[in-house]
Amino acid sequence: MTPVMIISVLVGYFALLIFISKMTSDDDGNESFFVGKKQSPWYIVAFGMIGASLSGVTFISVPGWIASSQFSYFQMVLGYLVGYTVIATVLMPLYYKLNLTSIYTYLEGRFGFWSYKSGAFYFLLSRTIGASFRLFLVANVLQILVFDSWNIPFAVTVALTIALIWVYTHKAGIRTIIWTDTLQTLFMIVAVVLCFYYVADAMNFSIYKAVEQISLSEYSKTFFLEDANSASFFPKKFLAGAFIAIVMTGLDQDMMQKNLSCPNIKDAQKNMFWFSIVLVFVNLLFLGLGALLYLFANQVGISATGDDLFATVAMHESMPVVVGLFFLLGLIAAAYSSADSALTALTTSFCVDFLAIENKETSKQIILRKRSHILFSVILFFVILIFKLINDESVISALFKVAGYTYGPLLGMYAFGLFTKWMIKDHLIIPVVLLAPIISYILQLKSPVWWGFNFGFELLIVNGTLCFLGMLLIRKR
Repeated sequence: MTPVMIISVLVGYFALLIFISKMTSDDDGNESFFVGKKQSPWYIVAFGMIGASLSGVTFISVPGWIASSQFSYFQMVLGYLVGYTVIATVLMPLYYKLNLTSIYTYLEGRFGFWSYKSGAFYFLLSRTIGASFRLFLVANVLQILVFDSWNIPFAVTVALTIALIWVYTHKAGIRTIIWTDTLQTLFMIVAVVLCFYYVADAMNFSIYKAVEQISLSEYSKTFFLEDANSASFFPKKFLAGAFIAIVMTGLDQDMMQKNLSCPNIKDAQKNMFWFSIVLVFVNLLFLGLGALLYLFANQVGISATGDDLFATVAMHESMPVVVGLFFLLGLIAAAYSSADSALTALTTSFCVDFLAIENKETSKQIILRKRSHILFSVILFFVILIFKLINDESVISALFKVAGYTYGPLLGMYAFGLFTKWMIKDHLIIPVVLLAPIISYILQLKSPVWWGFNFGFELLIVNGTLCFLGMLLIRKR
């Protein structure tokens, strides 16, 4: 594909997103921006959430993991089902009962001011890092494929990337996101299906033959029960999946803001149940594509592995142009469907949780919201440039993992609030929520030396438990 062809596709793609924005932004009030006036159809929310729950990282990395971890990730996906059930039956009824705009206001009513601000702060930190990292990946791909050849600086590419999100989200926020995410989810799934078909065709496989070869290959092993110390051990993966779903969906303003835009709790629960079921099959599709990519790479002698594999195969000379085209569209759709909703959620949380926007005059509320939206666009811009400046994959990966630690305190605080009746000395919560991630990080570093045990994603449970125990120590007696 030539740079001109890529730019033409991107212009058409974003023109469609901006058209959708125009159609859905007849009202730029805060109720429309924050919760879509609670008029979002549940089935549209469910489909769009698939793209938002995945990302450019997932689009590239899940297929690339197959060589090192086979289908073990599917064990975590099955755990997601348990987590989503908890969200639909425990958390969502609570949010609707309290009529929340920001889900972190629950912490203020339950524990007090400092618990509330701590929860909201950890969300802002997590989403800023996560959204910046995802957009960094897309901007980097565009820079390599297009803008380097035109001698356009990376900073300009980043500014353009973020400006496009701002253009189609600044007016109606979540009301627009619900519909643009649906379109982007469709693009992502179509991209994966087409890539699967064309790679199979290049190997002279029918779809049935491709599935058969995947199931017979070494890559298709799914359940790992032999070694409890392995990161792929089934109970560890399954439990980690359940808790990751709870914290990264149920305790995340970004994901729950979409659910809160449904008219009522029944529709929101239908959205959650159907979304979780469809997501299982979408993840299975990604894993199957990964196995097929490795089978193709072995057949034609491609040495690329990991995150480089999908792009290398999609751009391979034996592939028709349409494969590379849809790979690019799928990557951008996956990244933007998570990043645009993150920008909206960051704006919502900051306005509600830190600016107390509901206490301002109506005219000032809209001004504050729009300024906050610009502020977080600028913050994302500079964080992405910092990632580029570091330019060290191991450091960037470590920074991305740090965001995962910040969900542990949220897990501990919500668990303590929901499953106990104790109050706490609210002013002492800050050392608790700071120490829990720090101790968890030390445990991850030292546990192989101390006990010969390696923590994986299940460290999140340890993190949350440490926060819960810390709250026991500061409870009011």
